[in-house]
Amino acid sequence: EPEPGGRYEAVVPHWFYCKVTDTRERWVPFSAQDSERLEEAHGAGREQDDVVVPTSGGRYDVHLRTRRRVAVYWEEEVSEVRRCTWFYKGDKDNKFIPYSESFSEELEEAYMIAVTLDEWKKKLESPNREVIILHNPKLMVHYHPVASSDDWVSTPTEQGRPRTVKRGVENIAVEIPNGEPLQIDHLVFVVHGIGPACDIRFRSIVQCVNDFRNVSLSMLQEHFKKAQEQQQVGRVEFLPVNWHSSLHSTGVDVDLERITLPSINRLRHFINDTILDVFFYNSSTYCQTIVDTVASEMNRLHQLFLQRNPQFKGGVSIAGHSLGSLILFDLLTNQKAGPEKEHCAQGSRTTSSTGGIEEVKEILKKLELSEYCDVFEKEKMDRQALFLCTEKNLQEMGIPLGPRMKILHYISSKTEMKVWSPSQLGDSTEDGRSCQYRDVGLGQVSANYPQLNYKPTIFFAFGSPIGMFLTVRGVKRIDPNYSLPTCKGFFNIFHPFDPVAYRIEPMIVPDLEFEPMLLPHHKGRKRMHLELKEGLTRMSVDLKNNLLGSLRVAWQSFTRAPVPALEAGSTEAEAEAGTEKLPDTKPEEPPAAVKEETPLINVGRLNGGNRIDYVLQEKPIESFNEYLFALQGHLCYWESEDTVLLVLKEIYQTQGITLDQPLPGSQ
Repeated sequence: EPEPGGRYEAVVPHWFYCKVTDTRERWVPFSAQDSERLEEAHGAGREQDDVVVPTSGGRYDVHLRTRRRVAVYWEEEVSEVRRCTWFYKGDKDNKFIPYSESFSEELEEAYMIAVTLDEWKKKLESPNREVIILHNPKLMVHYHPVASSDDWVSTPTEQGRPRTVKRGVENIAVEIPNGEPLQIDHLVFVVHGIGPACDIRFRSIVQCVNDFRNVSLSMLQEHFKKAQEQQQVGRVEFLPVNWHSSLHSTGVDVDLERITLPSINRLRHFINDTILDVFFYNSSTYCQTIVDTVASEMNRLHQLFLQRNPQFKGGVSIAGHSLGSLILFDLLTNQKAGPEKEHCAQGSRTTSSTGGIEEVKEILKKLELSEYCDVFEKEKMDRQALFLCTEKNLQEMGIPLGPRMKILHYISSKTEMKVWSPSQLGDSTEDGRSCQYRDVGLGQVSANYPQLNYKPTIFFAFGSPIGMFLTVRGVKRIDPNYSLPTCKGFFNIFHPFDPVAYRIEPMIVPDLEFEPMLLPHHKGRKRMHLELKEGLTRMSVDLKNNLLGSLRVAWQSFTRAPVPALEAGSTEAEAEAGTEKLPDTKPEEPPAAVKEETPLINVGRLNGGNRIDYVLQEKPIESFNEYLFALQGHLCYWESEDTVLLVLKEIYQTQGITLDQPLPGSQ
């Protein structure tokens, strides 16, 4: 601040926008680089042309002439924008509120005269008939008018509690956000789960994805410093995909309201708005609406993003939370592979179709029904067609009741061991174990699944029920050779207490029991309470092994037959050696959680041969009561640094960029 009688220096403006939440207004500063860009456009006199300045990483446009901030990729209330120089402290939360631009200019002019002429105690009247007094450069106050008992008297007074007035953004306690890197390396679309709210604070998908993006920016600064310094890394853009509003704008809410009971109104409204989304997805009518909305929205966002970022050369990934991950999984399983893959599929289809008829003959021979081979050959019945046959179909083909029962029994016995592999090839690799089916056999809702305009690099599922839905649909196993037609990466990430999350790997390798991959803590080690728990488990296992070893030796010496004295020396030595060896030769296996090194497990091609299931580490407070934190466990992913870091690590790994220091326990 200038000393009395000092030289006047013009105030440096900063641009703010007004955020309205629950009828409360909050003025939020633009980042330094956005504010500079807006000031530059303002200074160049470009307001007359209603110039549009992109801000917040290109997600919002500011219309300079009308002072409006408009969301680009999603629907949102338009925010007021202000070029701010003077502020006063608000009543409720002690946050500083900017004066209007016109009144700020009046204040600045009065301030300039006061500084230049060294004449203070200046009194000004605001548009709301409030009084502002400039006592000196360091003391400026704003008096809120007090309602007078005489309505005819409305002159501004200095009564009431004075509020502080500040000049320039540098003198108010406000955090100016860091700007985002201009370079975008990768684009990720994020699809929400059931209901309009996505976290425990009942926030929308837009707000939750904003959190996820902010965490990603801080993780990039912490773990990709070298790559940032070498300008190899910019940032990853995350864009939300909303399907809930489209589904509930179909008029179904009105129909539901008509049949909903009046009691426990709030609970019933909550169920109608959230839980019923699962049932909507299992209805062919509304499933079609949902998949159409998700696919068309992702295609629209992709096209719009490319229009606004013509220099973008990066890949696209997709992420889904809860039911959103299932929607994406069903969409991805129904994508058509590129020309090369199509060609391979066509080739194998033609060879399998001729071989398929021969296979049917083999099956009939095994069932001692060879006399019906000609009937099946005439109907061009291959193995896949046979497994789709019903009793009515066989009857229409003229097969008598006895042979019909034999064939149907064979089909049902093999269907129970069905393996899921919607590879569209329509043939089987082994007789009994892997009957391959098209989508019809998967129990997916009958819908026309739209195609995406791009091939996703990786699919991330957060708190996902995919495994449970596949099991309910009758899928016993996923073929280890199966991979998503257009997406090579798949990560299933979940919190250990998430009640909605299920694993995928045991469906690929059902005969082997193994733990999911433990996600390393973003600070580079396991959480202290987990290390303590593992240490105690290891200690108890060691004690148990030693005790069992001692008891075993004691029992052997007690039951051993007497031996001549001459052999006593050697026998004792053998016994001692045996005592030493016993715990080593057959120790009890410690639990998988205790093992430091995870053995290499082949989990098929769904994630390119890499592990699929990743479990987060619970926080110390969460380990006290699993049930208490179950709901929070399902909604924790948006602000989870460990989840965000895995997403960034896998995305940048596809570009050959690694973390500054590899985290322990990560692949």
